[in-house]
Amino acid sequence: MDEQDTYLTITKQTEGFYKEKGSKFLGYAIPIESVEEVKEKIDALWKEHHNARHVCFAHIIGVKQPQIRANDDGEPSNSAGTPILNQIRSFEVTNTLVAVVRYYGGTKLGVSGLINAYKTAAREALENNTVEKRYIEHYYSITESYENISLLNRILEQQNVRIVNQDFGSSVSMTFAVRTTNSEQLLAQLTAKQLSEPTFIKTVQ
Repeated sequence: MDEQDTYLTITKQTEGFYKEKGSKFLGYAIPIESVEEVKEKIDALWKEHHNARHVCFAHIIGVKQPQIRANDDGEPSNSAGTPILNQIRSFEVTNTLVAVVRYYGGTKLGVSGLINAYKTAAREALENNTVEKRYIEHYYSITESYENISLLNRILEQQNVRIVNQDFGSSVSMTFAVRTTNSEQLLAQLTAKQLSEPTFIKTVQ
């Protein structure tokens, strides 16, 4: 990708399907933000498909130092999780979990057959999704006087800052998100105009 603070991700949960020799493979492409969500989503699939033989999955989470995992769930080594992971990589997306539920049809498919089945179900689930470009953002909080709020808003607008929330009391408190590549310039502008210094909260990707 040409921009250092952008990444691609999926926008919703979508499904795919593949059938081979009686075995059914149901693919699910699911947007996630953290590793903690993975167990929750896989547990939900097991609850929905309690008669399934396997729920294999892979995920990529994060941009700079992505957390990557592939799980075969008892299938032969690298016959399920890795093909699923390779599909996520081929779509160049992150913050993405793809799981494939297998209902066994009574006939073994062999390793090559399994690889094709898990790959195909995963690919179809991803193909049915929408890929969106998003920005890595720094979140800040700032408190400013009413007399300076017009100037502050003008600067924030110039830098394409996204206002997350605002609170109007004796002064104006707000939380805003700015692209990481714009944050240094924004902070310099605020300092130059003698506005309040924002407090860094977190980086979201």
